[in-house]
Amino acid sequence: MSRELFAKDIKEIAIGAALLGSGGGGNPYIGKLMAISMIKKNGPVTLLSPEEAPDDELFVSASGIGAPAVSMEKFPNGKEFKQSFEMMENYYGKKIYGTFPIEAGGINSMMPIVAASDMNIPMVDADGMGRAFPELQMSTFVLAGHEVTPMVLADERGNTSLINTVNPVWAEKIGRAVTVQMGATATSASDGLTGKELREAGVLGIVTTSQKIGHLIENSNEYDSVENALKELLKITHGYRLFTGKIVDIKHVTKDGFNFGETSIQGLESNTTMTGKISFQNENIIFKVNDKVLATAPDLITMVDIDTLQPVTNEEIRYGKRVHVLGLPANEKWRTPAGIASVGPRYFKYDVDYVPIETRYQSFVESGDEQHV
Repeated sequence: MSRELFAKDIKEIAIGAALLGSGGGGNPYIGKLMAISMIKKNGPVTLLSPEEAPDDELFVSASGIGAPAVSMEKFPNGKEFKQSFEMMENYYGKKIYGTFPIEAGGINSMMPIVAASDMNIPMVDADGMGRAFPELQMSTFVLAGHEVTPMVLADERGNTSLINTVNPVWAEKIGRAVTVQMGATATSASDGLTGKELREAGVLGIVTTSQKIGHLIENSNEYDSVENALKELLKITHGYRLFTGKIVDIKHVTKDGFNFGETSIQGLESNTTMTGKISFQNENIIFKVNDKVLATAPDLITMVDIDTLQPVTNEEIRYGKRVHVLGLPANEKWRTPAGIASVGPRYFKYDVDYVPIETRYQSFVESGDEQHV
């Protein structure tokens, strides 16, 4: 059933989506402020269940594209989505009925709320990833045979670009090049789908899932201990605590419209003799402990603060911060041969085969390397 999203809901969704964003997806604080500001101005946004999306109506995603670190300093002017959606409607010759998030991520869970509020249209409780990924063609919609384009990119200066490409890979190449010229971040309207297509190809219930996670984290002090709250978080996400430690080194560069880097974590508690390393391209791609692979994309690798369980995104990481590294299983659509070819570790140029996180975790525990929650 449809429901209305108010400011309190927005806060919880932003937190949960930041956790599902695997370190990427943009800054949750900035996105949250933008969405709450729009709701205060225009009233609550209607969230449709996937079943309520009319079969033949047009839905278009609203998102940010580019390097998340840059988005902390370069903000939209607030008019981009209205301009972009008007261009998309002119292209399709059809009114856009509603919007949806392209991914779960700090800022990209908020962008469709901003667009929905500004244009008084509903948002659907579905996305194309169930997490966040760095490239445009990395969606369950593309896995199902849908195109990314037509796509409209817009920046805060008023520049817009309508892009049409021969396939989703070219959408990423050309869209990224335009984004770099727009200052390494832009807003995007893309992935036009009917309600039926969205329902069949999307990851369903992602907004509700994000809010459930965010509600638990926001209310973690209601548990007897943070440890008990963590156990409940792992229960509802079907996840694993992979590592606990202190961030001791951060290598970070912005290149070609992406954030690339590596985070080194010195073990604490039962991990004191170990060092963990997370490599990322916007999102966390591979996690190693003492050079042994413990998790890879498409499974989710995410960090949370030891004391509060608040998600720690890659543009927020700081030396000395104490974190748990969590691993969550990806949506089953990513665990297919096509999904693994699209977003597995070899796509990101790591000489590693994808192994489901539950298998890697069990092997790690049985090896006697670690004591785990």
